[in-house]
Amino acid sequence: MKIVGVSGSMIGSKTVKVVNEVLEAVKRKSPVVETELIDLKEYEVDWVRGLPLEAYNDDTQNVVEKIIAADALIFGTPIYQASISGVLKNLFDHLPMGVFQSKVTGIVTTAGSERHFLVAEYQLKPILQFLKATVPNTQVFAVNGSFNENNEIVDQEVLTRMDVLAEAIVQQ
Repeated sequence: MKIVGVSGSMIGSKTVKVVNEVLEAVKRKSPVVETELIDLKEYEVDWVRGLPLEAYNDDTQNVVEKIIAADALIFGTPIYQASISGVLKNLFDHLPMGVFQSKVTGIVTTAGSERHFLVAEYQLKPILQFLKATVPNTQVFAVNGSFNENNEIVDQEVLTRMDVLAEAIVQQ
């Protein structure tokens, strides 16, 4: 089983940190699971122009192919202006309809304040469901106060949610 985590942030390190920690929790629960982290900061995914995938650059094709080949996924996004990141939405626009049929897709969001808690529920979850994903009830939401000065997650509720999400993904 291959689980891919995608961090949809172009700046900062909190989103990629939480996505990676969920992947690590998955490995602790099931050591035979193969995981991979895709940090969109490290790729130049082309903006969608309505062309076939083959018309886009190698990074775009590579990321899309890894996502399509995954058995389960974890999508992470920072919340900007009460919305998911543009780079993550752009990535979703590259994916074919029904790409997540029968795949569990976990949600991780990070934000500056608790006011953005429902963005995942009202924006990210509908996109994933439109692409036919199975979305667990458990999500991970972390705010700046969930981290210490060394960028370590110190909020016990966030740590618990990461563990529960990892369990939901492994049990698929």
